[in-house]
Amino acid sequence: MKKLSLIVIFSLILLPLLSSCKEKKADVTSESNTETEVKTETEVALNALTQAEKDDGWILLFDGKTSEGWRGYKKDHFPTGWIVENGTIQCLGSGRGEAGSKEGGDIIFDKEFQNFNLSLEWKISEGGNSGIFYLGREELDFIWKTAPEMQILDNEKHPDAKLGKDGNRQAGSLYDLVPAKPQNAKPVGEWNQIEITVFKGTVVHKQNGENVVEYHLWTPEWNEMVAGSKFPSLNKDWADVATKGYFGLQDHGDDVWFRNIKIKEL
Repeated sequence: MKKLSLIVIFSLILLPLLSSCKEKKADVTSESNTETEVKTETEVALNALTQAEKDDGWILLFDGKTSEGWRGYKKDHFPTGWIVENGTIQCLGSGRGEAGSKEGGDIIFDKEFQNFNLSLEWKISEGGNSGIFYLGREELDFIWKTAPEMQILDNEKHPDAKLGKDGNRQAGSLYDLVPAKPQNAKPVGEWNQIEITVFKGTVVHKQNGENVVEYHLWTPEWNEMVAGSKFPSLNKDWADVATKGYFGLQDHGDDVWFRNIKIKEL
């Protein structure tokens, strides 16, 4: 009887403890699985669309492996001054500044867009300069002579950060026209996430989660702003931005990287 009593007592004490240990182990396993799922989802999301994005109408413009869909401005091929490597489209710095690379030049995605939300990430090299063009046309020798540009820049070391007016040549700005406010670009070597929305003349630049630029094409205010800039001397019709056009990435002679490039037509 004593042995039976002892067995009953131990059962009453040990069983709850063993059950508790199993529950804790299950919780730890569940947390571990959740972490794995998050990591896997993050890895898949690089240069890919989630199911929610697909359902929402987003289109992937760069698969992280090939230059499919991309070509040089006014060219029928992808220039050798650019490479696809480590899940990025990279412009190879030539050290020639605005002249860019002899084998490079700006690149464009080979489809015109009208109303859209463009999303991508960029990373710039030390002292680097580049840009993102939209609504561009292939009528002149350079895309910047026809297209607005969202500036990409090392705000700390590139001289352009101190030129122009009120910081309108710093990262995220409508180049030489509207400064990005707040100025929230991340330092050299870090990825910046941007979105450019164009809808019936209203244009918004978003940088790292904040709206930093808003303006309106073809309005009297727009025409007045452009008239007071350097652009009319380069192209007298610059203010007459197309309602539909190409978007491009600039070769400014510096190393710059792009990834997660996607667009949703509105």
